[in-house]
Amino acid sequence: MEQNLSDPVIDEIREVRHRISARFAHDPAQLVAYYVELQKQYQDRLIETTKQAERTNQSAA
Repeated sequence: MEQNLSDPVIDEIREVRHRISARFAHDPAQLVAYYVELQKQYQDRLIETTKQAERTNQSAA
């Protein structure tokens, strides 16, 4: 038995993600390129993962 659990916040996030995808005709390559550019643009706001920190430490050594 499957329940339809609707969360307005999750629904809004899904809608925004769908609109962003539609801007790129739902082309995964274009969408990934867009997100990579956003990641570069806002790199100072991102939190490093453990793996990223390890790579940074290894390349500095």
